[in-house]
Amino acid sequence: MPKRTFLYILLLILFLTGCGQQKTSPEDLARYYESLLTREEEAQEEQERKTVGVVMPTRTSERWINDGVNMKAKLEMLGYEVDLQYADDDIELQIAQIEKMIKDEVDCLVIASIDSQQLTDSLQIAKERNIPIIAYDRLLMDTDAVSYYASFDNKAEGTLIGRYIVQKMGLESARLQGRSYTIEFFMGSPDDNNALFLYDGLMEQLQPYLDSGTLVCRSGQTSFEETCILRWSKETARLRCQSLMEEYYTAEKLDIACSAFDGFAYGILQACRKEGYTETDWPFITGQDSEREAVSNIVNGYQTMSIFKDTRVLSSKCVTMVQAVLENTQPEINDVDTYNNNVMTVASYLCDPVVVDAESYEKVLIESGYYTREQIFK
Repeated sequence: MPKRTFLYILLLILFLTGCGQQKTSPEDLARYYESLLTREEEAQEEQERKTVGVVMPTRTSERWINDGVNMKAKLEMLGYEVDLQYADDDIELQIAQIEKMIKDEVDCLVIASIDSQQLTDSLQIAKERNIPIIAYDRLLMDTDAVSYYASFDNKAEGTLIGRYIVQKMGLESARLQGRSYTIEFFMGSPDDNNALFLYDGLMEQLQPYLDSGTLVCRSGQTSFEETCILRWSKETARLRCQSLMEEYYTAEKLDIACSAFDGFAYGILQACRKEGYTETDWPFITGQDSEREAVSNIVNGYQTMSIFKDTRVLSSKCVTMVQAVLENTQPEINDVDTYNNNVMTVASYLCDPVVVDAESYEKVLIESGYYTREQIFK
């Protein structure tokens, strides 16, 4: 017998036989019946509420903190329970977080991996439990367990950095006039597939000028393998820059520090100060993520540019993916060809990156509401 019918019959019996000395009116009985049904429905709704596990790689970078907070808030607005975890650059911790979420029977996983190749066993368990997985801004490699990928156009990020260097340094004019500039590269983590896409986009723009001698890399280290920095470490970037300057740039100055990350730019800035660089010979320094510290450095002339990736847009796109897979509908996709993880080509939504420099930061970041003026100038 359905619970609702049982409750109605029980209350009807109580009404007909009386309950104690005080009589109950039909109106009171109806109100009491409705309150019981409301509580029953609320309990059932709570029981049916779906849970989304969100796993972020680190809290050492401002952008990942913002990603997690934004996504959690948007998912909760849609009525989902959210288990948000940060792995603090510890791959074993990230594995444990994912496997606990699987054990807790979450309905969907959103994963921004530290080293996705270490996650394949955990992802296979999730697949066997029919838990959909969305790769967030870092492609999950070597698995067929991933459902969708939400990211920025990583090759476009490298293209934008490369074009900016070509235009702002006047490399075409320099090539025609026989002038040259020194350059060193600081590329992303080798365990992050995005880093290689960025490198490819960058070198498509800069390789012709390296070949012509317009750009001169004194260290000779221009390949991704020679210039990548594990776990996107600021400290490793600082030590690399300092070592390069001590070995190759005692007789001349470094003109361009081509950095793939704002965190690297901070380390490069420290190395430049230690080596005695001043306003008159300060190098051209690039970055990515447009963190508040980076934007402040851009305004103050210590960093030349950064790539802005509006995490509000990315987290919103990811949330719509989550909603679609949990409602068994098709999410919005704009790329089905680019991102192959060695097992499958993953259907993706790619957001557009934007250049930020001293001329554009106000319009791009402040007028859009991403930062306040006080956050940048504090």
